[in-house]
Amino acid sequence: MAKTKSHNTGRLIAQNKKARHDYHIEDKIEAGLALSGWELKSLRAGKAQLRDSYVIFNHDEAWLVGAHISPLSTASTHVVANPVRDRKILMHRKQIDKYKAASEQSGYTIVALDLHWSKQYVKCEIALVKGKKLHDKRETIKEREWNRQKERVLKHHV
Repeated sequence: MAKTKSHNTGRLIAQNKKARHDYHIEDKIEAGLALSGWELKSLRAGKAQLRDSYVIFNHDEAWLVGAHISPLSTASTHVVANPVRDRKILMHRKQIDKYKAASEQSGYTIVALDLHWSKQYVKCEIALVKGKKLHDKRETIKEREWNRQKERVLKHHV
């Protein structure tokens, strides 16, 4: 019997757009998440938010803090669901050591950029970031507007 391809492959669940606006992204990595059953059902329904989420290190383990996964009323009737509980991030020891050392430098932090499906697993893309100053944000907006204007001009002349 042939294996059927999952319809969830590579599908985005939630994205942290604010992180891309507020920070310079230095380095990205994809990591797994330790989730419970009701959380998976909620993620399939798209009930996740990463707006103020970040990564901390505790006892040589990485933890996702501040991610909000809303419980479904039908899926979590028998479980007391905490939508903002800390969730363990599954990474190799070398990766944990590298990111822990980098996050201890002044001005750097680690944030979650998105949650997505990778085959049947939920993956979290985390990034080592450095905060942008206000003038950096303005510069990013100017650059984006300039690129849009160039596209419009090129579209009309072609």
